[in-house]
Amino acid sequence: MDREDILLVYDGECPVCHAYCQLVNIRESMGSLRLINARESSRVTEEITALGLDIDQGMVLKVGGEFYYGADALHALALMGSRSGAFNRLNYWMFKSKAVSTFLYPVLRFFRNLLLKTLGKSKINNIKAEGNTKF
Repeated sequence: MDREDILLVYDGECPVCHAYCQLVNIRESMGSLRLINARESSRVTEEITALGLDIDQGMVLKVGGEFYYGADALHALALMGSRSGAFNRLNYWMFKSKAVSTFLYPVLRFFRNLLLKTLGKSKINNIKAEGNTKF
C-alpha cells in the first residue's frame, strides 16, 4: 500500500473532530495518515460529494480507492490504529467492534452537532447547493 493512500476527511472547525484526528495514529505498516479539512476544497472532498456522502453527517476515510463513512470510518481507523498511547488503545477498544461503532456513532454525531450549534459554526453542506446554514 502506498503511504499516500490513507486520507481522513473531517470537519476542521469541530474542536472534538480536530482533537480526535490529531491524536489517532495508524500502524506504520499501514502507511501514513493524512488529515484533510472538509471545509477546504480538494480533489477528495469533490469525490466525497460526487459519491453523495454528507460530510456534515460523518467523517470519511479513504484507503486506496475505498471510502469508509461515519461509523465505518471509525471502525476502520480502530482496526488500522496503533496501540501505542492511552488514546489509541481506548480508540481500539471502543471501535474495534462494527456493531459498537454503529451504535455509538449517531450518539457522537448528535453531540458534535450540538457543540457546533452552541459554537455558532455553520454546516459544511457539501451536498446541498444553497450554501452554509447554521446548525
